[in-house]
Parts: sequence; structure tokens; C-alpha cells
Amino acid sequence: MAKSQEPSTLAARILEATGIDVQKCYQCGKCTAGCPMARYMDLTPNQVMRLSQIGDAEAQERVLGCSAIWSCAGCLTCTQRCPRELDPAAVMDVLRELSLEQAKVSPRQKKVLAFHKAFLKTVEKGGRMSEIPLVRRYKMASMDLFGDVLIAPVMLAKGKLPLKAHKIKGRSEIRRVFQACGKGGKKR
Repeated sequence: MAKSQEPSTLAARILEATGIDVQKCYQCGKCTAGCPMARYMDLTPNQVMRLSQIGDAEAQERVLGCSAIWSCAGCLTCTQRCPRELDPAAVMDVLRELSLEQAKVSPRQKKVLAFHKAFLKTVEKGGRMSEIPLVRRYKMASMDLFGDVLIAPVMLAKGKLPLKAHKIKGRSEIRRVFQACGKGGKKR
């Protein structure tokens, strides 16, 4: 059995991973206009979509190394506003994964990447987000051990930082989802 050829363009890889054809984006800018994080991004959401359409080596390098894909809050405002019914938020997800896979993550995004990994590992282990394991994983990965230490007592006093992590039933099913998306799943 012949090994399937990996898609050559960024647009093809996004299409394969999500079913989203970024070539259908006509650059209306509604995703950027509604994005609450756009002012903090080095590339706006519509620029990310455009670079994904172009897909040559230079555009791919630029989009996979940008901070915008890591600044995306995943609020789905862009997706809701898109007149072409595309899903720019899902495109951002794929681009983050490709950036990780190809080791293109900007060093400036070290803490964002540490949070991303800590969040996913916390959900994988407990079946849902839980504050204490998340904070522990993030602090160890980012080595920012004391940056916000003074806020912890306030959060504890207000009941915003439960000491005991709540685990859901069916955690093995959650782990199977992570396995399917990671090493056991279809390779992007």
C-alpha cells in the first residue's frame, strides 16, 4: 500500500484537517472588525486567512511564525461574522498545531505555548479544566513561579481557586479523543 502524499500547500493542509477551504475567503475583513484580540496581533485574522491562501514558502513561514495564531482567544466571533460561513477560529487552531509540529513557534510566545500545553494536558487528565492543576503545570512549564503569587490568596478567599480538582466520569473517553488527535490519529 502506497503512502499517501502530504498536501503541499498550507491551504490544502487546512482543507484536509478541517474541511475549510480558505480559498473561499474574499477578504471582506469582518473577522478582523469583530475580533477583540486584533489590536494585539501582529497579523489580523483576515491577513492570516490571506497568507494561508497564498501558501508559498514565504507566506507559510510568516503565518506559522506569527504571534496572531497564539493571541487568538477562540471566542468564535470571526466565525459568526463570516459571510462565507468559513471558520477562521478553526483555521487558527490548525495553524497553531502546524506551527508546533514544524517548530515555528516564535520564542516570544513561550508563555502562551506553555499555557496552551498546560491547558490541554489538564483537560486530558481530568476531563475538564481545573484551576490548580492548570496553574501548577503552567508555572512549571513557563518557569514564571512568582509572577502573580500575590493574587492567589485573594482568589482562594473568594472561592475562585478550588483546592480540589473536580474530575468527570468517562475520563478514559476524553483520553481516547486526545490519542486520536495526537499520536494515534490521522497525521496532518
